[in-house]
Amino acid sequence: MILDCAGKSLDLSQPRVMGILNVTPDSFSDGGRFLGREQAIEQALRMVEEGAAIVDIGGESTRPGSAGVSLEEELCRVVPVVEALASVLPVPISVDTSKPEVMQAAVEAGASMINDVYALRQQGALQMAASLEVPVCLMHMLGEPRTMQQAPHYDDVVTEVAKFLHQQVLRCTAGGIARERLLLDPGFGFGKSLQHNLSLLKQLDRLLGEGLPLLVGMSRKSMIGAVLDVPVEQRLHGSVAVAVMAAWQGAKVIRAHDVKATAEAMEMVAAVMEGERFKVKGST
Repeated sequence: MILDCAGKSLDLSQPRVMGILNVTPDSFSDGGRFLGREQAIEQALRMVEEGAAIVDIGGESTRPGSAGVSLEEELCRVVPVVEALASVLPVPISVDTSKPEVMQAAVEAGASMINDVYALRQQGALQMAASLEVPVCLMHMLGEPRTMQQAPHYDDVVTEVAKFLHQQVLRCTAGGIARERLLLDPGFGFGKSLQHNLSLLKQLDRLLGEGLPLLVGMSRKSMIGAVLDVPVEQRLHGSVAVAVMAAWQGAKVIRAHDVKATAEAMEMVAAVMEGERFKVKGST
């Protein structure tokens, strides 16, 4: 499957890595590290060199308990970085936002995908995404970032996440967004306990029924810290492990901080999946 990102192609015939670029002071893992324009540009180029097939730029933290930022602040963080990278990155740029104004400004600056944790439920977001005609990732979240981890409850987390995503797909297609422009994200860590996250990962293939690409983001998250009892900076091995499990079950885009390790893991997953059809690079 080839996803058309405003003229730049994202080949999803095998699992691909989405590199995370947070231009924020308070993101849970790398807050403040890439807030400066030059640092952000260097990091994006580094991630592509390490194997990122798409770079996801976010200007508002959505970690548990985080407060929102103003429209003006998010625009100031995101748009200059997108503008600087659009002409130099060979891969698509995704903008991680829920605000329709940021979606528009980022796409006009050169972004070619929208990654929305609210699944286009903010006022005007669906209409804006439809008008921009770029791929959109719809994510499941219970509640909102400030409150989502306050005793989240489900009767059956996999069934309820699948139902939500199905309803959002119907809503988006009715609103003028073509199915072939949609990706789905179960929202690991967004309004989910450790057991909810583990159940979702164990049964991830149940979300493939929509026939749309799955994007997953578990990199360095608290579910890994809880299982391994390690701080954020020591979650590489756990992050790669869950990325492999997700890809093996059919996830097509893996959102990651540690691009090189994750990209190499995805190469191994693809080689095993291809089996006898796999060819060594450079062979004929």
